[in-house]
Amino acid sequence: MLLFIRFKWKWIRRTMKTAVTCGVLGLIAFVAVFIYAVGLGPPSLHTEQNSIYYGSEGKVIDETHGAQERYWISKKEMPEEIVHATLAIEDHRFYDHFGFDFRRIASAALTDLKAMKMVEGASTITQQYARNLYLSHEKTWTRKIKEAFYAMRLEIFYEKDEILEGYLNTIYYGHGAYGIEAASRYYFDKHAKELTLAEASMLAGIPKGPSYYSPLNNAENANSRQEQILSRMEELGYISPNKEQQALKVSLDYYDHSGEATKAVAPYFQDKVTEEAARLLETDVDAIKTGGYHIYTTLNKNHQKELEQSIDQTIANGSEIQTASVIMDSQTGAVTALAGGKNYSESAYNRATDAQRMVGSTIKPFLYYAALLRDYTPLTMVASKPTTFELKNGKVYSPSNYNNYYANRKITMAQALALSDNIYAVTTNVDIGPENFVDTLRTFGISGELPAVPSLALGTASISLYEMVDGYMRMVSGSEAVRGHTITKITDRHDNVLYKYEPDTDTERNIDPNVAFTVTHMMTGMFDTALNGYMSVTGASIADQLTRMYGGKSGTTDSDSWMIGFSPQYIMGVWTGYDDNRAITKTKDHQYAKHLWADTMETIHQPLPAAAFTPTPGVKGVYINPKTGKLSGPGCPKERLVYMDEENIPTETCEQNEKSDEEEINEELKDDSWLDGIVDWFS
Repeated sequence: MLLFIRFKWKWIRRTMKTAVTCGVLGLIAFVAVFIYAVGLGPPSLHTEQNSIYYGSEGKVIDETHGAQERYWISKKEMPEEIVHATLAIEDHRFYDHFGFDFRRIASAALTDLKAMKMVEGASTITQQYARNLYLSHEKTWTRKIKEAFYAMRLEIFYEKDEILEGYLNTIYYGHGAYGIEAASRYYFDKHAKELTLAEASMLAGIPKGPSYYSPLNNAENANSRQEQILSRMEELGYISPNKEQQALKVSLDYYDHSGEATKAVAPYFQDKVTEEAARLLETDVDAIKTGGYHIYTTLNKNHQKELEQSIDQTIANGSEIQTASVIMDSQTGAVTALAGGKNYSESAYNRATDAQRMVGSTIKPFLYYAALLRDYTPLTMVASKPTTFELKNGKVYSPSNYNNYYANRKITMAQALALSDNIYAVTTNVDIGPENFVDTLRTFGISGELPAVPSLALGTASISLYEMVDGYMRMVSGSEAVRGHTITKITDRHDNVLYKYEPDTDTERNIDPNVAFTVTHMMTGMFDTALNGYMSVTGASIADQLTRMYGGKSGTTDSDSWMIGFSPQYIMGVWTGYDDNRAITKTKDHQYAKHLWADTMETIHQPLPAAAFTPTPGVKGVYINPKTGKLSGPGCPKERLVYMDEENIPTETCEQNEKSDEEEINEELKDDSWLDGIVDWFS
């Protein structure tokens, strides 16, 4: 008997020693894990969220995301009904434990041991949040251990409200909706803060089994789960028995997704915004789409609508010709509308930003800006006649005017720009030096390959429409600080400002506002018949459609048609052509760009007051005779207002007997030999 007592006591002591040792080792291990968790610092709470785009009026225009719908709202924006319903069914001791509910763990462990497999979970809200953020949903012990470790880290570094907020913003509610805001929008087409008790209790039951408990998939299961949640809320004192019964009687009205529109708002514009945001935040496009950003854009939905309607109405159905358009604020560079093609669903290629096309004569305003800096004036006379230029390499270059029309005399810069005289342009480029012309293009934000050759004056360089419109905007505004932009501000989901647009005041390249205004006003000449010469001004075909003052420049190559024009308020650029660079052979196809421009500009300006181009202090307006470049007088056949430095204003006045270009042409028409030549040409 004594031997048995001694053996029993020895066994008890060993057991106690082992238990104490295990306890000490367990405590040491826990402390070590705790110290290790603290040493790692707070785990990231980042998860994918929808990025939301706002238009210029501050209203949501669209959202971008991956395969799921995700939003982030603060706990303050969540109604207490959804918070209480979730706590009641998922983890009612959430505010009392340190990430682990040991009562539930013991109960679940006993159930699992009896079944010899994991059949019941005991995860707290903290553990579920950790799993949502960092782990898969596989049922293994390894995952459970990792989940516990991450849950510990969350509890160490974050407040309970932060954890609950994160959980409710990331839990899956089925149908691609992650988070309570996405769920509320999907099921009830309302914000989470507007949820009723009946709606909140229904949604709170879905995460247990998103397919099984979705009211859209299985109403019976969903209603049973809702009843269980409401009963539990009443039991815990969150609601009264009366409110429980009232919520159970409510017939819920679910949002019908079958009639949703599939057409995105300004899809080409949104692509540009996403790319711009990625560049500004130094990340990639996918990160922007799923980063939960709030992106405030410059989009004017009315401008976008009018632009798209004009494209549909202007370009013939069935035509393979493509188009791109950009509308900017003339003074700030804010892009109010953008189309990168006729139909985004057929081709998402953004021709406004990504296509590099030969710009033709739309490049000439920058050339004349460079010339005005080098002793030229709007009245500088250069011969318009067939000319051969000898290049530095010994070769010769012989440009020609459109249809080989020439003045065969000297003309002014103002008239040369209005008529788009190629000989004047190339002569000017050779005179000032193509390298200086290239430098001027860089000043106006034109990048890419720009060959410093005489033919650059005729737009032989390939440049995007977006860059060209941006360059014109800097000319009209007279400022190098402003630039084309689609984003005014970017914030994260907590409204922290990550980026805000500001003019670039650090640029080393300066634009002379007086010279810029001189060129800007000269470009109004493309619509002024007073500048008609050996041919009509280039805007004559659309001048009758215009009801206010505009300036601009058109451009034509074998495969490209351009029109970039502006008012004091807005600039619009249009390109048309074929994606495969084939030649545009039909005259009608060459006119699309001008007519699309005129139609859209007239429409978007209808609600605006008339505005004039305001001269800068360093220039003075003077009326001149377009043909001679002399001051206009009582006997001059025509006159045109031109702005220039006061010191360059001519002193001579045109003679009373001087004839206009039209009068000289009419006299030539009386020559029968000229008519015979025309007949011979047609025969």
